[in-house]
Amino acid sequence: MTYTLNLKAFTDSISDRSLEQLCRENPDLRFETDTNGKLIIMSPTGSESGKKNLNLAFQFELWNRQSKTGVVFDSSTGFRLSNGAIRSPDVSWIAGDRWNSLGDKQKRGFAPIDPDFVIELLSPTDNLSTTQQKMAEYLDCGVKLGWLINPDAKEVEIYRLGEDKELISNPSNLSGEDILPGLTMDLSDIF
Repeated sequence: MTYTLNLKAFTDSISDRSLEQLCRENPDLRFETDTNGKLIIMSPTGSESGKKNLNLAFQFELWNRQSKTGVVFDSSTGFRLSNGAIRSPDVSWIAGDRWNSLGDKQKRGFAPIDPDFVIELLSPTDNLSTTQQKMAEYLDCGVKLGWLINPDAKEVEIYRLGEDKELISNPSNLSGEDILPGLTMDLSDIF
């Protein structure tokens, strides 16, 4: 379940430090903020979704260790996007040169950088249209490639910067295209 709270009665925006403290004090919940500073509260994923998330992150990390082209992040990582929102994609990747351009302090907190690639895995408690809006937000911030994977419908929506969304039914694998050369993601354990 996801809830959005408008905290304007208390503050105009939540600082990174306050959000980090909120996360530490409420480890059973996940938090994000939108571009308007509203707090988004999400419950942890269920066991099956967690297993699928780990599968995707593991495959991605194996590819990244071979390609040595960037840095992979899991679903617990928050980024301060260029639109001001703090988002936590289920899996994300940033090219090494872009990541290395950040200072150590920036890397320790909600890094102020838009990922190059994101995956959102739709869990049974997620709302499809809300997650589609999140994918559109990623593209607006410059994410080059994104996959919205819907295991129940056995569909993948592919988001590419500057292009229309593509819907694929029941794919056995996905290609990283020219953004992630050599990546082939096996979806047999997802569908």
